[in-house]
Amino acid sequence: MPREQAHHRNGAAQPENPHLEPSHFLVTGGAGFLGINLVRYLLDRGHRVTSLDFGEFDYADCKDKVRIVKGDIRNKADVDKAMEGVNLVVHCAAALPLYSDEDIMTTDLDGTRTVLQSAFEHKIDRCCHISSTAVYGIPDHHPLLENDQLEGVGPYGIAKVEAETVATSFREKGMCVPVIRPKSFIGPERLGVFALFYDWARDGHGFPMIGNGGNRYQLLDVEDLCDSIYLAFTGDRALVNDVFNVGAREFTTMGEDYQAVLDYAGHGKKIHGFPAGPMIWTLRILEKLKLSPLYKWVYETASKDSFVSIEKAERVLGFDPKYSNKDALIRNYQWYLDHLQDFQGASGVSHRVPWKQGILSVAKIFF
Repeated sequence: MPREQAHHRNGAAQPENPHLEPSHFLVTGGAGFLGINLVRYLLDRGHRVTSLDFGEFDYADCKDKVRIVKGDIRNKADVDKAMEGVNLVVHCAAALPLYSDEDIMTTDLDGTRTVLQSAFEHKIDRCCHISSTAVYGIPDHHPLLENDQLEGVGPYGIAKVEAETVATSFREKGMCVPVIRPKSFIGPERLGVFALFYDWARDGHGFPMIGNGGNRYQLLDVEDLCDSIYLAFTGDRALVNDVFNVGAREFTTMGEDYQAVLDYAGHGKKIHGFPAGPMIWTLRILEKLKLSPLYKWVYETASKDSFVSIEKAERVLGFDPKYSNKDALIRNYQWYLDHLQDFQGASGVSHRVPWKQGILSVAKIFF
């Protein structure tokens, strides 16, 4: 939905913090979904930006405003080159769960170590590391707090847990390394698994849900995530040098939040819940046969509550999320409709392209 239609807790956008002087940020993974949203966010606030990514930085609206370094965070020389002239770093780059196990571990763990080592050598004072609430695994209680036990599920979760240990080691060397643990975040440029849902909604189909849809599953709008990252650079150094959960403040049940998109699509279709056990076993088999894009952490948690406490981020950072789950989903869906011609026929394993639906495209005809 257009920005002015979204629900705002305080009736207006959060004011820009005046205490951060114009700076030069390095954004790793700058060509990715979070990366480009953050690049635009920083440019809008008068900062210089360098993007480091092995993918093409192909955004015409800001390509000429950004210093672009094409390289790999696993290559120290590439990282050192990107770090030249920079004074603040946001480490967003990561290999997502659909990448190979080797790529996930070498990128999300070894790459994080390389970025932080280079930042340390270049005397970067603050390097914000973007982690994930996947570090909590499949928990047995909610809301999740920053000091809860960490347990990675699959290579991605394991790598994210170990990468946070690396971040802690650089804090012990005197660096300021705020760690942000965002819930699943959506917004402009976000496709991936959400494109599957949006495709069904656009074509006038209902959508199956693992379980009865009565669980509460918190999301996060990417603009609110960018706000939280920025606050990690404007707040007191000693206070922000910590770990923070971020997510939407307002969310209902998974069934109700996703139904809002089907209602917005206007075809009168509904979310359909199915028993979780049989669906999960089916998806496990389909994943092993490489017939489904859904991976374990998605389908094992989809029928369960999944939400974090954002009280610490609110209290310490001043985090004030503007978008509810429904707002964020509808805003992302409208962006999908507006840009459909830009990515039709594309597919891959990143958040910036739709994931192949595999055998799930056959199931679509039954809804």
